[in-house]
Amino acid sequence: MRLLRTFLAPVIALCVAAPARSDESNDETRPVKVPFVLMPTGHFLVTVKLNDKGPYKLIFDTGAPTMLLNNRIAKDAGLKAVGGFGFPFGNMGQVTIKSLDVGGAKADKVTAIVMDHPTVKAFSDFFQREHGPIDGIVGFPFFARFKMTVDYQAKELTLSPSGYKPQDVMESMMASIMQASQSGAQPKVVGPAGQWGMVVGKDSDDEAAGVNLRKVLPGSAAELAGLKAGDRLLTIDGRWTDSVGDTYQAAGFVKPGKTVAVVIKRDGKDVTLQITPKNGL
Repeated sequence: MRLLRTFLAPVIALCVAAPARSDESNDETRPVKVPFVLMPTGHFLVTVKLNDKGPYKLIFDTGAPTMLLNNRIAKDAGLKAVGGFGFPFGNMGQVTIKSLDVGGAKADKVTAIVMDHPTVKAFSDFFQREHGPIDGIVGFPFFARFKMTVDYQAKELTLSPSGYKPQDVMESMMASIMQASQSGAQPKVVGPAGQWGMVVGKDSDDEAAGVNLRKVLPGSAAELAGLKAGDRLLTIDGRWTDSVGDTYQAAGFVKPGKTVAVVIKRDGKDVTLQITPKNGL
């Protein structure tokens, strides 16, 4: 489920923070069953509508920190990209989807990146005869708003609104990278201070499970939990943290004030600790 890892997991440090609680009320609190096609690669293929246009077929990727749409469906749905970030695969622009419908589960004002990503295109070309065109990826800005369970036998995702509106991961990332490039400093993404209080990172050639805990802030939730710089963070509340992006997402599912388990590797042994992220400022 990590189709975008090589593209959207740069070597950056991160002060991980849980996403802010949405001020917008959500009347749609009932669970929605979303059918999916299980691809030979293990990915979920779902049917999506953008601003009531479609349907389109996208990969539902729990490892993707952003929504990704190709130019064809963005144009068809009347989405106009604003700003380009100049990544190696070409100019990207960010859009806000007014209404996103994923198999009947709906969300408003969802951010996405528009670009013809070569990995998605290759994926689409390979499976087009059987499934038709595949036009992008459903990622964190959508699924972070829901609690999710997977029924592989019925081939259904059950999505229950969580009441959270996720932060714009890409906006924060791009702003930090641009600032770092101007100052000459190493890029990093910073979340709201004082919630988790830990900085993680991972070298580009590091393929082992987990991320390195590079700093623990004094008096933070991380320090109170017993985490130390030099620990290898493996999971948060049962969710893997194999990249900086994974860590951000896993932390994003944890409500402030809720105590969850984190698994670390210290001195060659797996250790389970309990952490309670604090409310943001």
